[in-house]
Amino acid sequence: MSVAEEFTLDFGRPERIGLEEAVYAAGKSPAQIDAILEAAKARGASLLLTRLDADRFAALDPRHRDRIDHCAVSRTGIFGNRRPVTGPPRVAIVAAGTSDVPVAREAERTLTYQGRAATLFADVGVAGLWRLTRRIEEIRAHPVVIVAAGMDAALPSVVGGLVAGAIVAVPTSVGYGVAEGGRAALDAVLASCAPGITVVNIDNGYGAACAALRLLHAAQRLAEAP
Repeated sequence: MSVAEEFTLDFGRPERIGLEEAVYAAGKSPAQIDAILEAAKARGASLLLTRLDADRFAALDPRHRDRIDHCAVSRTGIFGNRRPVTGPPRVAIVAAGTSDVPVAREAERTLTYQGRAATLFADVGVAGLWRLTRRIEEIRAHPVVIVAAGMDAALPSVVGGLVAGAIVAVPTSVGYGVAEGGRAALDAVLASCAPGITVVNIDNGYGAACAALRLLHAAQRLAEAP
């Protein structure tokens, strides 16, 4: 079996669900990624690559690597032409600590790839509650709020009690010992007393952005309905 037979790209996904397929680079060889990019290039398509670490990015064919906007912090790559970002920011991305920024950036880059503006609020965790309260009015101005937090993941519950918009929580793997690579944060958010919080998997900034996009698309369809 050739490398080209090891994947089938789903170019029809946007018409079905309004979201494009992303290429999850972790676990794929540089040869497999190169073949995927060559297939996208042949169709004149752009692609979002997630979990594209620096070593795997450096190992790609220079012809493809030169066409990728790579972000080492979020481990994302945007291949091909970038969409223009239009309209005011409709999504706030709130990161509890600086260590949560990579996950927050993954969400931000996913939204950017889809042409959606977002505002990132970093290091506003509840250990210094004043850092959140001084930004809360700015956060409330966004109809959708993504909250990335590790350790005890208290921030999504606090934001959920202060903000009327849709909340998408991303537990992160930040933390010592019993934080268990994000499992404590995941359990805490699932058990949150703040009603109506959507929860995605540990470190899944991409999934949080997709949840936000679904909410925005639903609101747009509602606004356009007769």
